[in-house]
Amino acid sequence: MLCTRTATSIQTRNRVYVKCYIHSWTRWKRTQGQCTPRKSGHAQTELKLHCLTYMMKFWLRIKRLNNETAQQTTPTETNVIPTMNPKLTQEQEKQLCSLLGNIKLSLLFKASIHGYTGAAFHQKCDHQGPTVSVGYNSTGFVFGGYTSKDHDVAKQGQYIQDDKAFLFSLTGRNPVRYPVTNPQYAVKMHNTTGPYFGEALLLMNANTATVISIPGNYYIFNAAEMHGNNLNLTECEVYKVEEGGNIIEKPWRTILWKAERRKELMESVKFFRPMISSVRQARVLLIGPVGAGKSSFFNSVNSIFRGHVTSQAISGNSGTSLTTQFRTYSVKAGRDGKPLPIILCDTMGMEEATGAGLDVDDISSILKGHVPDRYRFNPSVPLQADAHEFQQSVNLHERIHCVVYVIDTCKVSIMSTKLEEKMAAIRRRVNLLGIPQLVLLTKVDEACPCVADNLRNVYNSQYIKTKAQEVSGRLGVPMSCIVPVKNYSEELELDMSCDILLLSALIQMLRFTDNYFDDVNDQEKHD
Repeated sequence: MLCTRTATSIQTRNRVYVKCYIHSWTRWKRTQGQCTPRKSGHAQTELKLHCLTYMMKFWLRIKRLNNETAQQTTPTETNVIPTMNPKLTQEQEKQLCSLLGNIKLSLLFKASIHGYTGAAFHQKCDHQGPTVSVGYNSTGFVFGGYTSKDHDVAKQGQYIQDDKAFLFSLTGRNPVRYPVTNPQYAVKMHNTTGPYFGEALLLMNANTATVISIPGNYYIFNAAEMHGNNLNLTECEVYKVEEGGNIIEKPWRTILWKAERRKELMESVKFFRPMISSVRQARVLLIGPVGAGKSSFFNSVNSIFRGHVTSQAISGNSGTSLTTQFRTYSVKAGRDGKPLPIILCDTMGMEEATGAGLDVDDISSILKGHVPDRYRFNPSVPLQADAHEFQQSVNLHERIHCVVYVIDTCKVSIMSTKLEEKMAAIRRRVNLLGIPQLVLLTKVDEACPCVADNLRNVYNSQYIKTKAQEVSGRLGVPMSCIVPVKNYSEELELDMSCDILLLSALIQMLRFTDNYFDDVNDQEKHD
């Protein structure tokens, strides 16, 4: 197809050529009638030659113009083919990255361009390695599935085993993940369908833009939550999933990964003494969203000093906070050892909804030492000063000496605005009280495959550094106040690298409490 401007130009030129030809022919006819017989033959011949000359000239010009146009046709046609731009928004891509870790997405297949057929899907997506398939419907739902295995139409009718496969929904603020329940039937190959996840979810069925959805068959999900029971596709895309490949040669923070270093860190914690004699144990408050790993951090630190993995504080995965009380945990050096000079204070998880999760006013009471151990939070009503549980008389050792924000590395980019505003409000109150603040980035192994392969890559990971920089910008804390860690979650035995990261974070907390006590001493001298 020619562009409009080119087509218009050809039509204009052709009209000019035709007019010239008609003018010549009319002139010849008129001259023929006016000529004498003696001269008519000569005049007629002359006019015929004149017309033929013009006709030949115009024909050659048209031919040359058409040749030039033919040479331009290919790139012009290429330009009018719809561009294969991803339909995924930047926010939705961030949500996928929160489920998949540090990855890059490359668009392989777009049904609106390549066709809603199994043949087109397999032609573009077979033997591409891990892929994520995304469906869109007219009611705005975005959903699909991930497989770490190859699609392969040659395995027609066969199931592909994949214990890493999962379905997902990106419609809400936070992505929802539905893991495969029977990995043996994770993915199925069929030549007339698109991505086929264990007969539970099928995008593009029988070469049409429709969805098959059967919850409970190898994947358990809520159909209304996933796609709103709208089974008509408006688009289907398949992306190739590649690792970020972000290992940097020079670590962005130096750390010594040796057993001797682990021992030194443990000794430093054991022999730490607060700078003020009236305070025997530094109190560190852990604050963070639901599921970020506050309770797990205490359990992990406790595990190091007990010599085996423990689970004293309630932890796990839930949409709402599992911690409903204010708890103060003292770590012991061994089963029958003395308490260490640090108390980790656990709180209810933060939630973005109003009247849910930890209240900002309760935070103020905790910071000032008015909230007793095992106080049960009421998200709708903060602890009042005239309440029976409210501790009126408070000493320095009952106050908080350092605040630690616990953030899931996988969810940094999808942190909601409301949650960010709550944390900003808390930071303002903490700043007014002059309490040092630190950030723990948890689940670094889930966020970056390079770190999952080897925890010692944590400071060689450009991705983890990028997430730390993002937290720094969003929460307004310096990079030096951000420490990545991995809590014990599924392990049964201790790991030296994991211990070193956790102990390094603990040492940093103790250093920050020293800063607090320095300020208290300076204030007392000034007074």
